[in-house]
Amino acid sequence: MQTWELFLIAVGLSMDAFAVSVCKGLSVSRVRPGHAAAVGLYFGGFQALMPLAGYLLGIRFQSMIGAIDHWIAFVLLCFIGVNMIRESRGEAEGMDAAFGPRAMLPLAVATSIDALAIGVTFAFLGVPIVPAIVLIGCVTCLLSASGIYIGRGVGEKFQSHAEFAGGAVLVLLGTKILLEHLGVLPV
Repeated sequence: MQTWELFLIAVGLSMDAFAVSVCKGLSVSRVRPGHAAAVGLYFGGFQALMPLAGYLLGIRFQSMIGAIDHWIAFVLLCFIGVNMIRESRGEAEGMDAAFGPRAMLPLAVATSIDALAIGVTFAFLGVPIVPAIVLIGCVTCLLSASGIYIGRGVGEKFQSHAEFAGGAVLVLLGTKILLEHLGVLPV
């Protein structure tokens, strides 16, 4: 997997965290640098840890399902992407203005569950995990930290578009992986 593909996956995965950060920005009257740091570190940290956990699970089963790993990657990426697109069409949820561990930990876990499945996919595709998780964590941290400012300034309209775009990117990358393996696209 090339760096630009990893970057697109990182952006796609970060869209849930970005959307929640936009909502967090809507929930405060004034955004402080500590707010941006909290969302960036929580969301970026968990988006980096979850693919690592998924990767460690995936390498245990890689030899058993190596013949169908491209199908698993395709299904997982499309499932996650379609789910993000579906969620983008729903109502925006309200958000409280708390930034402590009690408020941020459940949000960080909830927005990074998809990244666990991506880690499994990385194991099946033989993606070097350290550069992948560093890129995913950094991209999510930066987008989440900026999302809180965008939320304060722009509002709810941006949230659904971000989730839709992230989902579309994941579906397209899953399709690309499958088509490359089937020989339809050059590797």
